[in-house]
Amino acid sequence: MTRYGMAIDLNRCFGCQTCAVACKMANNLPNDVLFNQVKTVGGDSVDTAAGEYPNCTLSYLPFQCQHCENPAYLEVCPTGATTKDEETGIVSVDSELCIGCESCIKACPYEGVRTLIKSPEYYLDVVVGEYDAPPHKGGTVEKCTFCKNLIDRGDVPACMQLCPGRARYFGDLDDPESPVSKFIAGDEAVLRVDETSFYYRPVDGMPLDVLPSNALASSKKGR
Repeated sequence: MTRYGMAIDLNRCFGCQTCAVACKMANNLPNDVLFNQVKTVGGDSVDTAAGEYPNCTLSYLPFQCQHCENPAYLEVCPTGATTKDEETGIVSVDSELCIGCESCIKACPYEGVRTLIKSPEYYLDVVVGEYDAPPHKGGTVEKCTFCKNLIDRGDVPACMQLCPGRARYFGDLDDPESPVSKFIAGDEAVLRVDETSFYYRPVDGMPLDVLPSNALASSKKGR
């Protein structure tokens, strides 16, 4: 069985937003919809540092669906639109079953990773992205799928493909030879977001409470 997961080395992320743009383009996402976000860890606004010169700190936190092991929203979805693939661990939403009630958004512990698409609108008049990117339907909720269409073709998620800092690692968590497993095994500083498929290596001195809320309760234990 393949169990997909991702790790991000925050020491290699410099906030360029390429992952967010790559995701948006590859999935042909409507205006104002982002599956990937990059948050500033520092001052009160984007790309501003905390502290006073010369003791300033600034880092970045890429953030998306964590693909939980036991998603809370599975129990609240009234139509069964939200599912977890037991073979791959990928959590997804079936747009044909979703009625846009937002129950899953309210139940998800991670703010902003699910989006209700009211009426898809686009900046461009032409379709961009991958030829097999899922279509977007008004009145439904969408989220990151680890670019399942790319995985099915033997590729990796768009956010990882184009990261110029090579900060992302993806693969089968059950395969010790996969890139993500090797990264996790080789660095004691890596923290697992508890009961999810996501791992982070924080920047030295980064306040750990900026990581997803339950990352502090875990390390590599229980991978």
